[in-house]
Amino acid sequence: MIRRAIKNDIPGVVKIYDKILKLEAQGKAHTGWQKGVYPTESTALNALSKDELFVFEEDGQILASARINQEQEPEYAKCQWMYDAPDSEVMVMHTLVVDPDISGSGIGSKFVRFYEEFALKHGCHYLRIDTNALNTKARALYKKLGYSEQGIIPCVFNGIVGVNLVCLEKTINR
Repeated sequence: MIRRAIKNDIPGVVKIYDKILKLEAQGKAHTGWQKGVYPTESTALNALSKDELFVFEEDGQILASARINQEQEPEYAKCQWMYDAPDSEVMVMHTLVVDPDISGSGIGSKFVRFYEEFALKHGCHYLRIDTNALNTKARALYKKLGYSEQGIIPCVFNGIVGVNLVCLEKTINR
């Protein structure tokens, strides 16, 4: 079940962050994230405080999370988007994470479909997502789900220097 997060979900979300960061440090994941920089407990708490954090829960365990809102990152202004969409019709998904222990289970795809349905319910027909160019797994998932890469923006992103930010976009029917 995907739902809005509550305060008690934060340890489960942070546990996923920590698992991914540990794999990153071991060279077994390629997100470009850095322990102590991004994502952190503050990342989840900030999203929760704005009522923008969503979780996938099954049998009392948090297996995935993401932040969903209409906040386009400042770096998005440097991208050549396919659609000249009004801000009021753009929905953005940030920091989608799935517990690495269940990678490949389809939960990431389910979460993206939830995001798309959420966007439509809120009158948003233009979807935007970003990821680090290093994250080939996420890029492949988004491509499979119909998102197109619109540009790669070199930047400092979420406090991490040297990021090549891949900007992805999709439009959905009204």
